[in-house]
Amino acid sequence: MRIAYLDTVGGIAGDMTMAAFVSAGVPFEELQRGLASLDVGGFELQARHVTRNAVDALHIDVVAAEERHVHRHMADIALFSALPPRVKERALAVFGVIAGAEAKVHGTTPAKVHFHEVGALDSIVDITGSALCMEIAGIDALYSSPVKLGSGATIPTRHGTMPVPAPATIEILKGYPTVLTTIPHELTTPTGAAIIRALSAGVLNEERLMPEAIGYGAGTNEFPEIPNLLRVIIGTLETPAEGEDVVIIETNIDDMNPQAYPYVIERLLQAGAHDAYLVPVVMKKGRPGILLSTMAERSRLDAIVAVLYRETSTIGLRIQQSGRMKLPRRHLEVETSLGRVKAKAVVRDGREVVAPEYEECRRIAAEKNLPLLEVMRRLDQEIRQGRAGAP
Repeated sequence: MRIAYLDTVGGIAGDMTMAAFVSAGVPFEELQRGLASLDVGGFELQARHVTRNAVDALHIDVVAAEERHVHRHMADIALFSALPPRVKERALAVFGVIAGAEAKVHGTTPAKVHFHEVGALDSIVDITGSALCMEIAGIDALYSSPVKLGSGATIPTRHGTMPVPAPATIEILKGYPTVLTTIPHELTTPTGAAIIRALSAGVLNEERLMPEAIGYGAGTNEFPEIPNLLRVIIGTLETPAEGEDVVIIETNIDDMNPQAYPYVIERLLQAGAHDAYLVPVVMKKGRPGILLSTMAERSRLDAIVAVLYRETSTIGLRIQQSGRMKLPRRHLEVETSLGRVKAKAVVRDGREVVAPEYEECRRIAAEKNLPLLEVMRRLDQEIRQGRAGAP
């Protein structure tokens, strides 16, 4: 799985995130072309190299073609029709987190929130640009370090003078690991906090990460106490050993809308769970309920727990140490009469058994307008009879 790890050396902001990805190899021209479809008025991206504590980093400014003071509502932020679906989804998720936090802080509803600074041109570009960078870099999942926050200072906003960390920032980060430093500066902005809260699968602790590219995004100001940098490490999480220790995290739920369960399972898998499943149960007082069970490496425990508390109605979890063994396996691609197909090979009793991935069968069925069961049967038959070959 290809991931991006956001190391909040000096906190995080939207422009720092976008700059860090460009520093790590995302082509600046491709980012500019993608953002050109935003219907928010004329603007220009300006990138320049700066030095923070002897580290070469990139800083990106969003320069508006003219002065704009527009208060945007949540409903106005559907501006991404020409962008790839996953970019739009990720960007709107970030705006949704900000809207929820602003509504809580100011005692209103997300639909009525004026975005002020966060709905300003530069923030819209920063958020959408960060999501676009993830797409260009082929990022499947985002992780971070605990988020660094400043304290003991105030900042001017359109709502008046606010304490650091800003109320929206700390509201957004509720339930996410943070580090409250004594540095009297705004290290993490609401935009930066929302990028992590909406898109991150959690923090990394002891995972085996294979770095491929590293980039540094610089903030506008220089702090004497700490380099004002966000570091992004792009790479892959290594496959764990064939036999390993894992933890089982379980909870019983009887008061949650069942429509949310597929989303919860998706978030658990994104957070690093090896498995997650639902079992119908009868709970105390005879009420029907759901046993939600998750298996993960112990190093992923904090991320899994954060998802369960954030995305479900549970108020308690059971955690057990366990172990697992699995057969040797490898992933490959094979050429078939229906095109190139991703498959998985498992060694069983000394013999390698190859089977097409389900998602590939589903994709082909949709693209060629064929019944899913027919696609699965044809691919399985071709592979077993040796008519499919490695490309």
